[in-house]
Amino acid sequence: MFHFTPKRIEAHACICFVAYKIYKELERVLECSGINVSVDKVLSITKTITTIKIKLPASNETLSKTMLITSRHKSIACLFDENFRQSV
Repeated sequence: MFHFTPKRIEAHACICFVAYKIYKELERVLECSGINVSVDKVLSITKTITTIKIKLPASNETLSKTMLITSRHKSIACLFDENFRQSV
């Protein structure tokens, strides 16, 4: 990267640190949950997952459903469970 001002250099370093921290946290969560898949593979799988949102006209309520269709999707399904996120 070609940053010349201290502010931009610090911002770039901060972004890199946050990205690394998120990567390592996902790695920890996968290990704790017993999912034997690499972080890179999980990221690849999640790119193919779709969430459908429907807004009900009568109540203005929005419903959402994450579509876990393939066996690869189902292998990481617990990561999408709200109770799972609170327990890790």
